[in-house]
Amino acid sequence: MPGLESPGYGRACARLHLPHGRWLGQFAGMSSSKVKSKGICYLAGAGPGDIGLVTLRLREVMETAEVVVYDALCNPEILKWAPADAEIIYAGKRAAQHALKQEETNALLVEKTKAGKRVVRLKGGDPFVFGRGGEEALELVKAGLRFEVIPGISSTVAAGAYAGIPVTHREHTSQLTIFTGHEDPTKPESKLDYEQLAKNPGTKVMLMGVERIGTIAAELVKHGARADLPVALVRWGTTARQQTIVGTLSDIAAKVEAAGFKAPAVAILGDVVKLRESLNWFETRPLFGRRIVVTRTRKQAGALTSRLRELGADVMEIPTIRIELPTDRLAMAQAVRDAHGYDWLVFTSPNGVEAFFDAFFKLYKDAREIGGVRIAAIGPATAAKVREYHLCVELQPEEYVAEAVVKEFKKEGSVENLRILIARAEVARDVLPEALTNLGAIVDVAAVYRTVPETEDVTGAMARFREEGADLVTFTSSSTAENFMALKLPLPAGLKTASIGPVTSATMRGLGLKVDAEAKRYDIPGLVDAILRHFTDSV
Repeated sequence: MPGLESPGYGRACARLHLPHGRWLGQFAGMSSSKVKSKGICYLAGAGPGDIGLVTLRLREVMETAEVVVYDALCNPEILKWAPADAEIIYAGKRAAQHALKQEETNALLVEKTKAGKRVVRLKGGDPFVFGRGGEEALELVKAGLRFEVIPGISSTVAAGAYAGIPVTHREHTSQLTIFTGHEDPTKPESKLDYEQLAKNPGTKVMLMGVERIGTIAAELVKHGARADLPVALVRWGTTARQQTIVGTLSDIAAKVEAAGFKAPAVAILGDVVKLRESLNWFETRPLFGRRIVVTRTRKQAGALTSRLRELGADVMEIPTIRIELPTDRLAMAQAVRDAHGYDWLVFTSPNGVEAFFDAFFKLYKDAREIGGVRIAAIGPATAAKVREYHLCVELQPEEYVAEAVVKEFKKEGSVENLRILIARAEVARDVLPEALTNLGAIVDVAAVYRTVPETEDVTGAMARFREEGADLVTFTSSSTAENFMALKLPLPAGLKTASIGPVTSATMRGLGLKVDAEAKRYDIPGLVDAILRHFTDSV
């Protein structure tokens, strides 16, 4: 959540005295400035594509990076771990198209590191496996600069693993040869020793060079390799865009041409390819190949994205909203400060819980300062968020809508003259406060956060949606639907939608969207179940 530093806000808060000599001005939360350290460059492997395969160390350095220099085959979602003020530089290389020449990249790394920056050089796969990481490290050494190598999982083994092909197996081979098929096309002769490659027993893995597979296969056969040697090409390995073609040295080129198969791809040559028939686990998952858009905030998208990816979906995160502090921050601070004086505290969303307690612990150091207030929550996700703060939820309706909370309060008995504080979004339906007021309660509403449109395309997902479209887009609130439509993205023919519940569905229909799937349980697991049912029923 953004800080509360604004000159007017800080001055206003300083005039309000808190219990035990504390001041509301503390709530502004002065952000500590970054401590400058000697420059260091992290040569980091971004892995083969599946973001779940990156290392914890990579995430650590990304979260403190001041400069990130990344390549074309890095999963762009890694970039969202970088601080908002980090300098992000694309240095990708695709065939003959280079954003930066290697010499320019080397000079850039030296320049930024010498300036005292924490630089992350993000490279697809592993930085030392055909990644020129060694060359970049030597340039840093020549300049007398610090560096650290963070290995990454190489597509050498990962692509095969996700295609159901182990590169070694006791019954087939205990030897592995790795080579690159990408060579300088201006050189008259190949540097590949085809005779040695053809003679080497065991599995051979070729990185890059799918456009030369016909020539390479022919040369291997010419130098003694079996024409019927099994070959598999795996494109976009470990991602939900993965494609696999299987053939032999004699026919793989024709199959590649017929399928329009393009880079980036890894070629696996050897009898282990036959194991794919039994071990193909990744491409058989129920949502494999389905492109699904997640429109939640960047911070919240993770749970839905993870569940969909586990089922094989190709998820594009296009957050349409982001969470910010409310317009009236002083009123929020006062409400949070006085929460202990209420009989009930009602949360309507996980965002509300998080925003409330972010403010609460800027004001108080002890959770017991919340006093004897009882807590109500709409939905299991909201209740779970409350429990993260080691507090009990004493009222939770079975249905995840405001109307159900009113019913639960009625079951508790009379609410007449009870003081109830509702912590919610700045713009929300007034069903709950009005209904409780009509029952005789003394109700205050605290706007503890607001949703604003998200227009940045940090990961490039929005551009990809324009180019490739999607099978389905998910909406987890009315605001996600409203802001998605406000982006005015071209909607592909046949695009389906999924809604988290009836309130969101009503908003979608009001925007002219058809609701193809609606969750029966109004939470993330319920939404995922609805998506699964939709695609299962449509098969």
